[in-house]
Amino acid sequence: MTKIFIDGSAGTTGLRIRERLSARPDLHLISLPEELRKDPSARREALDAADIAFLCLPDAAAVEAVSLASADTVIIDTSTAHRTAPGWVYGFPELTGYRDRIRSAKRIANPGCHASGFIALVFPLMAAGLVKKEARLSCFSLTGYSGGGKKMIAEYEAADRDPLLSAPRQYGLAQAHKHLPEMAAVCGLTHSPVFCPIVAPYYAGMEVTVPLTPAETGAKPEEIAETYREFYRCGLVRFSASEEGGFLSAGAMAGRDDMEVSVFGNEERMLLVARFDNLGKGASGAAIQNMNLALSLDEKTGLVCAEGPEA
Repeated sequence: MTKIFIDGSAGTTGLRIRERLSARPDLHLISLPEELRKDPSARREALDAADIAFLCLPDAAAVEAVSLASADTVIIDTSTAHRTAPGWVYGFPELTGYRDRIRSAKRIANPGCHASGFIALVFPLMAAGLVKKEARLSCFSLTGYSGGGKKMIAEYEAADRDPLLSAPRQYGLAQAHKHLPEMAAVCGLTHSPVFCPIVAPYYAGMEVTVPLTPAETGAKPEEIAETYREFYRCGLVRFSASEEGGFLSAGAMAGRDDMEVSVFGNEERMLLVARFDNLGKGASGAAIQNMNLALSLDEKTGLVCAEGPEA
């Protein structure tokens, strides 16, 4: 039986991973008592005993955990610490060539939530030559408050919460958001996008939008739609042309582990849109997908997702 250790299982991502994996008879979860949860010796022992370890920790703690782990343990790090680090495989299996690299990797960096939507939209167009590496893109991203972890969840769900939390709040104002390096690096962009992340007063769900004009691409919406259909033939990402009567809800994929990518608009003004759950394909669902691949299992095992390219 495969042994799994979740270092940081008390956090939002770790709790959801544990919840999903605890129901699987093919896995044994290694647990530490509360008093040893931060003890380096106990963590080292658990990391060494595990076949696969999930790191659901702040960046500095994740770096420390890697230093404690055996080289034989497969590490799936959900922090920002190793997403552009040498020797680490970026854990987005749907990108060309990444699935096989993940299957054989010992060090896998789970993508950031906002970054997942941006990369899913831009990478296929870069690969097809429809967007050049010098393009100056922008990205607008809505997320539910669960993406901020336990502290933010408590703030939003408090009975006496600040009235300002009842409206969407933009952040990352200094244009130094921690997801920007991976967004540019994985897509091969020369310039990081102008990034506008917004947290809104709902629990889960993401809607990432990349606007395009003829200044960024010569492609028509139909060409981009066909590019997505061809690119996303397997995995947890699929093309969808659906909308809700002229609206697109950021919560449409809440509770799921897959992602929809779409294109709307016309030749002059296009909107590329990715919708998914920030705790699903944006965090724990992606981590479990990577674990399944590392174990040579069907990557959708234990995950909530639709079947078919446009299901």
